[in-house]
Amino acid sequence: MLKFSALPLAWVMGIGLSFAYGQGSPQLVHEAQWEEGKRYLAQGKGEEAREIFAGLLKRYPREADLHLFLGLALLKLRDPQGAERHIRRALVLAPDHAEARTLLGWIELEVRRDYAAAIEHYAAVAQLRPNFPEAYNNLGVAWKKKGELDRAVENFSRALELRPDYGEAWSNRGWVYVERKKWREALSDFEQALRIRPQDEGALYGLSHVLRQRRDYAGAQRALKQIMARSPNFVYWLEWGELELVRYYWVLLVVVGGFFVHARWKRLGGGFFGNRGTKKA
Repeated sequence: MLKFSALPLAWVMGIGLSFAYGQGSPQLVHEAQWEEGKRYLAQGKGEEAREIFAGLLKRYPREADLHLFLGLALLKLRDPQGAERHIRRALVLAPDHAEARTLLGWIELEVRRDYAAAIEHYAAVAQLRPNFPEAYNNLGVAWKKKGELDRAVENFSRALELRPDYGEAWSNRGWVYVERKKWREALSDFEQALRIRPQDEGALYGLSHVLRQRRDYAGAQRALKQIMARSPNFVYWLEWGELELVRYYWVLLVVVGGFFVHARWKRLGGGFFGNRGTKKA
């Protein structure tokens, strides 16, 4: 479950957008401010990046990459409406701008929750770049959110055909298998994701979920412990505690049963001996 983030960088949003694509025109390449603005954005300095890109746009109003990167800076500053205006302007100037369309798809998916529109944009990117695995991963995420699990699996699988070491796609497909209760397939995908990225929080959490379904409570706890070592999320601690109770519930039953038997024996035994020691008048 994703929420809108103020950090619109590619590795945060998972849109497969690389700053390497934002080369700009020959005029921008020779602008020191262009490189400075991208550097600020990569460092998370949204306001500084916004000022530089806005200044450059006054001189180069028809540069699609400038509109795109200004949109990224505005997302960083939690202004999705302003970001969308500039991203759409980039697409007017360059209709085949795959990065702008990808970012617009992300806004439709995570901000507007318009899954059909997100699918349309991501599908267009896949057509523009058919060998771009991130396009199919994004499309799989959108289909999953729309509830079309078969299509989600199809697109995650395509992403993995193009890039077998794509840990995020392995994890994403694993979660689809979880929804379909295909535990063996889900386990395989999460394990493969963790071989690629051992600290993948989503894959670790998915692994704990699958192991719990398979009644491997100790294994599920080990997976949760790895997440808890880095994340303060209370949900993980709560689930770990639940697993602890499940693992040792029989100990509680034995203890409670022992108290019950002891109390019962004492009550019955005390009455029996008391009756034998009582004489009638």
